[in-house]
Amino acid sequence: MIFYKTEEEINLVKESAQLVAHTHAAIVPLIKPGVKTIDLDKAAESFIRDNDATPGFLNYNGFPYTLCISVNEKVVHGFPGSYELKEGDIVSVDCGVLKNGFYGDSAYTYAVGEVDKKILHLMKVTKECLYLGIGQAVKGNRIGDISFAVQNHAESNGYSVVRELVGHGVGRNLHEKPEVPNYGKRGRGSKIGEGLVIAIEPMINMGRKEIVQEGDGWTIRTRDRKPSAHYEHTIAIVNGKAEILSDFEVIEKALDKN
Repeated sequence: MIFYKTEEEINLVKESAQLVAHTHAAIVPLIKPGVKTIDLDKAAESFIRDNDATPGFLNYNGFPYTLCISVNEKVVHGFPGSYELKEGDIVSVDCGVLKNGFYGDSAYTYAVGEVDKKILHLMKVTKECLYLGIGQAVKGNRIGDISFAVQNHAESNGYSVVRELVGHGVGRNLHEKPEVPNYGKRGRGSKIGEGLVIAIEPMINMGRKEIVQEGDGWTIRTRDRKPSAHYEHTIAIVNGKAEILSDFEVIEKALDKN
Protein backbone atom coordinates (compact mmCIF):
# COMPACT_ATOMS: atom_id res chain seq x y z
CA MET A 1 0.00 0.00 0.00
CA ILE A 2 1.32 3.45 -0.95
CA PHE A 3 0.94 6.15 1.72
CA TYR A 4 0.41 9.55 0.12
CA LYS A 5 1.51 12.41 2.38
CA THR A 6 -0.23 15.60 3.45
CA GLU A 7 1.52 18.96 3.19
CA GLU A 8 2.28 18.79 6.91
CA GLU A 9 3.76 15.31 6.60
CA ILE A 10 5.88 16.35 3.61
CA ASN A 11 7.25 19.24 5.64
CA LEU A 12 8.23 16.83 8.43
CA VAL A 13 10.00 14.55 5.94
CA LYS A 14 11.74 17.64 4.56
CA GLU A 15 12.94 18.63 8.02
CA SER A 16 14.51 15.20 8.44
CA ALA A 17 15.94 15.20 4.91
CA GLN A 18 17.49 18.63 5.45
CA LEU A 19 19.13 17.35 8.62
CA VAL A 20 20.56 14.48 6.58
CA ALA A 21 22.09 17.06 4.21
CA HIS A 22 23.62 19.01 7.09
CA THR A 23 24.97 15.77 8.55
CA HIS A 24 26.71 15.10 5.24
CA ALA A 25 28.14 18.63 5.30
CA ALA A 26 29.36 18.13 8.86
CA ILE A 27 31.50 15.13 7.91
CA VAL A 28 32.93 16.63 4.70
CA PRO A 29 36.09 17.90 6.50
CA LEU A 30 36.82 14.30 7.55
CA ILE A 31 36.67 12.89 4.01
CA LYS A 32 40.41 12.93 3.34
CA PRO A 33 43.31 10.50 3.21
CA GLY A 34 44.25 8.87 6.50
CA VAL A 35 40.84 9.18 8.18
CA LYS A 36 39.17 5.97 9.32
CA THR A 37 35.64 5.47 8.08
CA ILE A 38 34.44 4.78 11.64
CA ASP A 39 35.39 8.37 12.48
CA LEU A 40 32.88 9.62 9.89
CA ASP A 41 30.25 7.43 11.47
CA LYS A 42 30.90 8.68 15.01
CA ALA A 43 30.84 12.31 13.87
CA ALA A 44 27.55 11.79 12.04
CA GLU A 45 25.90 10.11 15.02
CA SER A 46 26.95 12.93 17.34
CA PHE A 47 25.72 15.59 14.89
CA ILE A 48 22.32 13.93 14.46
CA ARG A 49 21.80 13.49 18.21
CA ASP A 50 22.91 17.07 18.87
CA ASN A 51 20.09 18.13 16.56
CA ASP A 52 17.43 16.28 18.55
CA ALA A 53 17.07 13.43 16.09
CA THR A 54 17.86 9.74 15.89
CA PRO A 55 20.15 8.05 13.35
CA GLY A 56 17.73 6.41 10.95
CA PHE A 57 19.94 3.46 10.02
CA LEU A 58 21.35 2.56 13.44
CA ASN A 59 19.81 -0.78 14.49
CA TYR A 60 17.45 -0.69 11.49
CA ASN A 61 16.91 -4.40 10.73
CA GLY A 62 20.06 -4.96 12.80
CA PHE A 63 22.35 -2.57 10.90
CA PRO A 64 24.94 -1.58 13.53
CA TYR A 65 26.01 1.90 12.38
CA THR A 66 24.72 5.41 11.66
CA LEU A 67 26.13 5.61 8.12
CA CYS A 68 26.46 3.18 5.24
CA ILE A 69 30.00 3.87 3.98
CA SER A 70 30.89 2.13 0.73
CA VAL A 71 34.35 2.66 -0.75
CA ASN A 72 35.31 2.07 -4.41
CA GLU A 73 33.87 -1.30 -5.52
CA LYS A 74 31.47 -1.36 -2.56
CA VAL A 75 28.04 -0.37 -3.89
CA VAL A 76 25.97 0.19 -0.74
CA HIS A 77 25.47 -0.88 2.89
CA GLY A 78 29.19 -0.85 3.70
CA PHE A 79 30.25 -0.98 7.35
CA PRO A 80 32.29 1.90 8.77
CA GLY A 81 35.44 0.56 10.38
CA SER A 82 39.22 0.73 10.60
CA TYR A 83 39.72 1.29 6.86
CA GLU A 84 41.65 4.52 6.27
CA LEU A 85 40.58 6.55 3.26
CA LYS A 86 43.25 6.81 0.58
CA GLU A 87 44.06 9.31 -2.15
CA GLY A 88 42.05 8.34 -5.22
CA ASP A 89 39.25 6.54 -3.38
CA ILE A 90 35.61 7.30 -3.92
CA VAL A 91 33.25 6.81 -1.01
CA SER A 92 29.45 6.59 -1.04
CA VAL A 93 27.98 7.87 2.22
CA ASP A 94 24.31 7.04 2.80
CA CYS A 95 22.60 8.65 5.77
CA GLY A 96 19.13 8.49 7.27
CA VAL A 97 17.54 10.50 10.06
CA LEU A 98 14.38 10.00 12.11
CA LYS A 99 12.89 13.17 13.57
CA ASN A 100 9.32 13.98 14.64
CA GLY A 101 8.21 10.55 13.51
CA PHE A 102 9.39 10.86 9.90
CA TYR A 103 12.49 9.74 8.03
CA GLY A 104 14.84 11.54 5.66
CA ASP A 105 17.30 9.66 3.45
CA SER A 106 20.05 10.82 1.11
CA ALA A 107 23.36 9.55 -0.28
CA TYR A 108 26.32 11.25 -1.91
CA THR A 109 29.54 9.89 -3.44
CA TYR A 110 32.69 11.75 -2.50
CA ALA A 111 36.12 11.90 -4.14
CA VAL A 112 39.06 11.51 -1.78
CA GLY A 113 41.84 13.76 -3.02
CA GLU A 114 42.77 13.39 -6.69
CA VAL A 115 40.60 10.76 -8.38
CA ASP A 116 41.05 9.14 -11.80
CA LYS A 117 39.15 11.06 -14.51
CA LYS A 118 37.32 7.94 -15.65
CA ILE A 119 35.95 7.46 -12.13
CA LEU A 120 35.02 11.14 -11.87
CA HIS A 121 33.03 10.68 -15.07
CA LEU A 122 31.19 7.72 -13.53
CA MET A 123 30.28 9.95 -10.58
CA LYS A 124 29.11 12.75 -12.86
CA VAL A 125 26.91 10.46 -14.95
CA THR A 126 25.44 8.81 -11.85
CA LYS A 127 24.41 12.19 -10.46
CA GLU A 128 22.95 13.11 -13.86
CA CYS A 129 20.97 9.84 -13.76
CA LEU A 130 19.49 10.93 -10.43
CA TYR A 131 18.31 14.28 -11.75
CA LEU A 132 16.98 12.79 -14.98
CA GLY A 133 14.98 10.35 -12.87
CA ILE A 134 13.68 13.18 -10.71
CA GLY A 135 12.64 15.00 -13.89
CA GLN A 136 10.26 12.13 -14.67
CA ALA A 137 8.71 12.22 -11.20
CA VAL A 138 5.58 14.13 -12.16
CA LYS A 139 1.91 13.49 -11.46
CA GLY A 140 0.44 11.12 -14.03
CA ASN A 141 3.73 9.48 -14.97
CA ARG A 142 4.64 6.02 -13.75
CA ILE A 143 7.56 4.71 -11.70
CA GLY A 144 8.88 3.04 -14.86
CA ASP A 145 9.40 6.47 -16.41
CA ILE A 146 11.87 7.28 -13.61
CA SER A 147 13.49 3.87 -13.98
CA PHE A 148 13.89 4.18 -17.74
CA ALA A 149 15.45 7.65 -17.52
CA VAL A 150 18.10 6.40 -15.08
CA GLN A 151 18.90 3.24 -17.04
CA ASN A 152 18.97 4.92 -20.43
CA HIS A 153 21.47 7.59 -19.36
CA ALA A 154 23.72 5.14 -17.52
CA GLU A 155 23.84 2.61 -20.34
CA SER A 156 24.23 5.31 -22.99
CA ASN A 157 27.47 6.21 -21.23
CA GLY A 158 28.70 2.62 -21.16
CA TYR A 159 27.87 1.90 -17.52
CA SER A 160 25.62 -0.70 -15.92
CA VAL A 161 22.73 -0.46 -13.47
CA VAL A 162 22.47 -2.51 -10.30
CA ARG A 163 19.23 -4.52 -10.49
CA GLU A 164 18.78 -5.96 -7.01
CA LEU A 165 18.71 -2.69 -5.05
CA VAL A 166 16.08 -0.02 -5.54
CA GLY A 167 14.76 3.32 -4.35
CA HIS A 168 11.67 3.36 -2.17
CA GLY A 169 8.91 5.31 -0.51
CA VAL A 170 9.86 7.33 2.59
CA GLY A 171 7.73 8.49 5.50
CA ARG A 172 6.94 7.09 8.92
CA ASN A 173 8.99 4.11 7.79
CA LEU A 174 12.42 4.27 6.19
CA HIS A 175 11.33 1.91 3.41
CA GLU A 176 7.77 2.14 2.14
CA LYS A 177 6.00 1.28 -1.09
CA PRO A 178 6.52 1.81 -3.96
CA GLU A 179 9.87 0.38 -4.91
CA VAL A 180 11.72 2.58 -7.41
CA PRO A 181 14.04 0.47 -9.60
CA ASN A 182 16.85 2.11 -11.56
CA TYR A 183 15.96 0.14 -14.69
CA GLY A 184 12.68 -0.45 -16.45
CA LYS A 185 10.27 0.54 -19.17
CA ARG A 186 8.35 3.75 -19.68
CA GLY A 187 4.68 3.58 -18.80
CA ARG A 188 5.10 0.66 -16.39
CA GLY A 189 4.70 0.47 -12.62
CA SER A 190 2.70 2.47 -10.10
CA LYS A 191 1.18 5.76 -11.21
CA ILE A 192 2.77 8.82 -9.60
CA GLY A 193 0.29 10.90 -7.62
CA GLU A 194 0.18 14.08 -5.58
CA GLY A 195 1.75 13.59 -2.15
CA LEU A 196 3.97 10.67 -3.13
CA VAL A 197 7.28 10.76 -1.24
CA ILE A 198 10.09 8.58 -2.60
CA ALA A 199 13.84 8.19 -2.46
CA ILE A 200 15.40 7.91 -5.91
CA GLU A 201 18.89 6.42 -5.72
CA PRO A 202 20.83 5.34 -8.81
CA MET A 203 23.60 2.80 -8.12
CA ILE A 204 25.72 2.74 -11.25
CA ASN A 205 28.71 0.47 -11.92
CA MET A 206 31.72 1.21 -14.08
CA GLY A 207 31.89 -2.44 -15.10
CA ARG A 208 29.26 -5.15 -15.10
CA LYS A 209 25.94 -4.97 -13.24
CA GLU A 210 26.45 -8.09 -11.14
CA ILE A 211 26.90 -7.70 -7.39
CA VAL A 212 27.78 -9.93 -4.44
CA GLN A 213 27.12 -9.68 -0.72
CA GLU A 214 30.14 -9.84 1.55
CA GLY A 215 30.49 -12.00 4.64
CA ASP A 216 29.20 -9.33 7.05
CA GLY A 217 25.72 -9.94 5.63
CA TRP A 218 25.31 -6.30 4.60
CA THR A 219 28.06 -4.92 2.36
CA ILE A 220 27.28 -5.14 -1.36
CA ARG A 221 30.14 -4.89 -3.86
CA THR A 222 30.54 -5.25 -7.61
CA ARG A 223 31.37 -8.78 -8.67
CA ASP A 224 34.13 -7.55 -10.99
CA ARG A 225 35.47 -5.20 -8.28
CA LYS A 226 35.20 -2.14 -10.51
CA PRO A 227 34.02 1.13 -8.93
CA SER A 228 30.39 1.98 -8.29
CA ALA A 229 28.77 5.38 -7.58
CA HIS A 230 25.58 6.18 -5.69
CA TYR A 231 23.53 9.36 -5.24
CA GLU A 232 20.13 9.66 -3.56
CA HIS A 233 17.53 12.36 -3.00
CA THR A 234 14.26 12.18 -1.10
CA ILE A 235 11.56 13.92 -3.18
CA ALA A 236 7.85 14.67 -2.89
CA ILE A 237 5.24 15.28 -5.56
CA VAL A 238 3.94 18.79 -4.81
CA ASN A 239 1.65 20.64 -7.24
CA GLY A 240 2.18 17.85 -9.72
CA LYS A 241 5.97 17.79 -9.89
CA ALA A 242 9.01 16.78 -7.87
CA GLU A 243 10.17 18.89 -4.97
CA ILE A 244 13.60 17.80 -3.72
CA LEU A 245 13.41 17.54 0.07
CA SER A 246 17.07 16.68 0.66
CA ASP A 247 19.84 19.06 -0.39
CA PHE A 248 23.13 18.66 -2.27
CA GLU A 249 23.86 22.41 -2.26
CA VAL A 250 24.60 22.27 1.48
CA ILE A 251 27.02 19.41 0.84
CA GLU A 252 28.70 21.04 -2.14
CA LYS A 253 29.21 24.33 -0.30
CA ALA A 254 31.02 22.35 2.39
CA LEU A 255 33.11 20.62 -0.29
CA ASP A 256 34.04 23.98 -1.82
CA LYS A 257 35.26 25.22 1.56
CA ASN A 258 37.19 22.06 2.33
